[in-house]
Amino acid sequence: MSKGSSGGVSLGTIGGFAAGWLLIIWSMWSTGGGNFGMYIDAPSFVMVVFGSTAAMFINFEAKDVIAAHKGFLGIFKKHIDTVRSYKDEVGQFIQWAYIMQKNGVQGLEGEVLDNVGNDDPFLRYGLELLISGYTGPDVREFLKEDAFAVYQRSGRSPEIFKQLGANAPAFGMAGTLVGLVAMLSNMGGDASSIGAGMSVALITTFYGVLAARLVYLPGFVKMGQRADDTLFRNLLVAEGMALLAERKSPRYIQDRLNALLDSSQHFLIDRDMQR
Repeated sequence: MSKGSSGGVSLGTIGGFAAGWLLIIWSMWSTGGGNFGMYIDAPSFVMVVFGSTAAMFINFEAKDVIAAHKGFLGIFKKHIDTVRSYKDEVGQFIQWAYIMQKNGVQGLEGEVLDNVGNDDPFLRYGLELLISGYTGPDVREFLKEDAFAVYQRSGRSPEIFKQLGANAPAFGMAGTLVGLVAMLSNMGGDASSIGAGMSVALITTFYGVLAARLVYLPGFVKMGQRADDTLFRNLLVAEGMALLAERKSPRYIQDRLNALLDSSQHFLIDRDMQR
């Protein structure tokens, strides 16, 4: 599995998150006549956020829920498998093919393996399989199984946030019903309190919609997209490693891997190779 973050911040994610919340805050401030406090209600917040999270601890293992929330924080950082150049990946395999033509698989062990850090364990695992002398089909099978196992495990966090996105509005409605029951039970008293009670009751639904649409569901989509990007990259690596194990020529590797990519990402030996 490749390293999840490249170290920088994801400006698009941060910008979208900030813009969405600033728009909501501005609307609340404008329609509330500057009285922002009328939209703040601690019990409503607890009902939506803690209620939805409590349901996740029932649905999933605690370690998976905790990991999902840590993963959500990671969407504000760049994801290396999303921003990496697949053209460079193909060029790397072609360069390794030339090394193998000249020095055999031992050339990779001496010139390449030591330069692949532990921050890219999937690539390192593939190189170790190749150097160990496994056949191309074996390398392809092992790496594909590893890639899909990583993908399956990484799918738990998006699923948790998908469920949070579905539960938050439901808990918002539950909070609204609690508020309505409390309001209706006091209808025989001060009639002026009905409007205020209704306002507080509706805030819980408001919180539920905001949590779902600006936190949980965007987190679900972003984490799922990044898991897809990692799977694609790992499958590209698996194919490249298998072709090296099969001792395919650099030009065959170029054409085979380019077939998996958009034309803008194609690596061409005659144009891009530096020798």
